[in-house]
Amino acid sequence: MSNWKITLLANEHCQTGECPVWDEERGCVYWTDIPNGKLFRHDLATRSHEQIYSGPPVGGFTLQTDGSLLLFRIADIAVLPWRGEARSIIDFHAEGSDRFNDVCADPEGRVFAGTLNNQRDKVAGLFRVERDGTVAQLFNGTGNSNGSGFSTDERTFFWTDSTAKQICRFDYDVATGGLSNRTTLVQLPHDQGTPDGLCLDAEDNIWSARWNGAAVFKFSREGTLLDKIAMPVKAISCPCFGGSDSRMMFVTTANGKPGEPTEDGALFQVEGAFDGKPKFRSRILI
Repeated sequence: MSNWKITLLANEHCQTGECPVWDEERGCVYWTDIPNGKLFRHDLATRSHEQIYSGPPVGGFTLQTDGSLLLFRIADIAVLPWRGEARSIIDFHAEGSDRFNDVCADPEGRVFAGTLNNQRDKVAGLFRVERDGTVAQLFNGTGNSNGSGFSTDERTFFWTDSTAKQICRFDYDVATGGLSNRTTLVQLPHDQGTPDGLCLDAEDNIWSARWNGAAVFKFSREGTLLDKIAMPVKAISCPCFGGSDSRMMFVTTANGKPGEPTEDGALFQVEGAFDGKPKFRSRILI
């Protein structure tokens, strides 16, 4: 296993810290505490952070090309400018979906957005938001759609089905946004935690957070386990690459309880032998 330097950046004791997003232009990382309806921003240069949003829970968000944030909430999609209040731009309702959960922009600026429903069996799914704001369901059949991303050659889409404890691969058509030929790459046994958010490095290795697994696991694009980052808390929710040349990782965690002296729910920075790549930015018309 590799050697990693793990630093606690901010401890807001998040109930479900999630969806770290790095802003390379401003040198900051954003993340959300989903059930508490909060969004935070950490400035890497000043080592300080602030809360920038309070409102309906944000299950996932993307960075737009203009620097604003596109928030995927319970019943809508909203835009949050660098300074200002969130503004709803797209209403959303899907039978069987409680809210959005984990999203990512594709190379063309569309957004692939999962949904979640843990109260009913396999009724949530994955949606695609076109640049003009229209929303199409791609498939259902899961209770918790989770981490996803695109290959460097823009021909493959990776997606996590947390309910089935699977990481899957699809053929991806960049021209249409179409997905086909689903293949299961990683199947976890029941007693090894749950795959959660993920990010991809420049070689398309998959870095997958392990909820109740106290680690971020590195898999090849074929699903072979290559490495592991052992984390100091149990509920690891999502990693993302950031920093100069995408050579560090930010990791969100969960199960924080305000007032208790624990690191659960904190945001961590990991330094090591990374060759990361930035996420695509969304270009949804607002």
